Amino acid sequence: MKIVIEGAGQVGSHLAKMLSMDANDISVIDHDPVRIRTLSASADVTTLMGPPSSIQTLKDAGCANADLFIAVNPGKDQSVNIVSALLAKRIGTKRVIARIDYESYLAPENKLLFKDMGLDMLFFPEKSASDEIVDMLRHTGTADSMDFARGKLQLTVFKLDDDSPLLDMNVAEFAAKIKEIQADADFRIVAISRNGKTLIPSFDTPFKYHDYLYIISRRDGLPPLLKFLGKDQIVVRRVMILGGSEIGEMVAEKLVGQGIDDIKIVDINPQRCRQLSEDLPDEVEIACGDIRNSDFLQEQDIKGYQAVLAFSGNDEVNILSCVVAKRLGVPRVIAQVENLEYMRLAEEMGVDTVINKKLITASRIFKFTISDKVRSVRYVSGTDAEVLEYTAAPGSRITKDMLKDVDFPRNAIIGGVIRGGDGFIAVGQTRIEAYDRVAVFALRDAVKEVDKFFR
Repeated sequence: MKIVIEGAGQVGSHLAKMLSMDANDISVIDHDPVRIRTLSASADVTTLMGPPSSIQTLKDAGCANADLFIAVNPGKDQSVNIVSALLAKRIGTKRVIARIDYESYLAPENKLLFKDMGLDMLFFPEKSASDEIVDMLRHTGTADSMDFARGKLQLTVFKLDDDSPLLDMNVAEFAAKIKEIQADADFRIVAISRNGKTLIPSFDTPFKYHDYLYIISRRDGLPPLLKFLGKDQIVVRRVMILGGSEIGEMVAEKLVGQGIDDIKIVDINPQRCRQLSEDLPDEVEIACGDIRNSDFLQEQDIKGYQAVLAFSGNDEVNILSCVVAKRLGVPRVIAQVENLEYMRLAEEMGVDTVINKKLITASRIFKFTISDKVRSVRYVSGTDAEVLEYTAAPGSRITKDMLKDVDFPRNAIIGGVIRGGDGFIAVGQTRIEAYDRVAVFALRDAVKEVDKFFR
């Protein structure tokens, strides 16, 4: 696939490296020579220096015969992305997507307007991140979560601490123990993340200290898992947000909309605090102070909150603030970490969940590089894998036989199936039918092969 990326900032560079691993032909445009040199030194892609909205630059980058154009200019004014994407479409690119910085553009009537103009997709990384964070606060007993078909199936992530009852078990023994608690409990372990590597487990795979388990279950299968693992499902009523960034502001607005009326944002900048006070509903309290100061946080009653979210714009500050909050007894802490090398460090230091805008954005864009049978793609923190939701096409390879006999890629696993209004866990004897919605957990090197089974 021929892909042209406009913008060699953090998001564009990450996309270029990720998509080039799948043998795509990648060209990257940027007007900044430093960003171009940095990307050229770290990725096997073609780079071109020039104005992003220059017709000649777009033609030189190959937009006339490109399959996909991704506009992610890192400048403050994101309108250049819309202009360059529309020009790329006129020049001949099959599909174009653009990063935006106005949430109002995503209103249904405005999305239709942009669609009519030729834009195939608009995305706002900060909004995507805020949506995921708010959803995570509904699943406080797990490190991460993902719903399929409005919760009929759920993918949840559990971290095994030093007191976990699973440490002397393997996958089969764990399944048997859960069946003792609830005979009809229906779940499947689709992956284990261990020391930075993701494993697709078998029945005899043993659990180890600090493993992250990725478990797909029906909604009624989650309570026995939580009970056995000693995880409490906490109802979040009080939320403290450290850092009045754009993501922090969006999360606060969404939480108020969901009926949470005890929210506090802490920021060190007096001018930003005043702006937040004017823009946010009265239910959101604003406190001005240094979130690096643990004494100040205790004065703000950080211990009394069920969740602390750190979005200061500084990775180190976010991680350390969450570590402090955790040690003070806060049940749920979430940190925004944009440096990929810090993500595992944050998890090892006790941060429950790490949010990274680049990875969230990359998953959504990755959908455009595979078949139209995939309904959604999501990166799950702590892995080098993707969670994909496919619709099985009539006559596709996945419908030809029982799962145990279809020779599915070894670095992928089918976790669950949604058929009509029902969701169920997939096992070896399961036979996928046409138009089933299928939840797949796949390592990156297996995605292209998985894709062939659903066409």
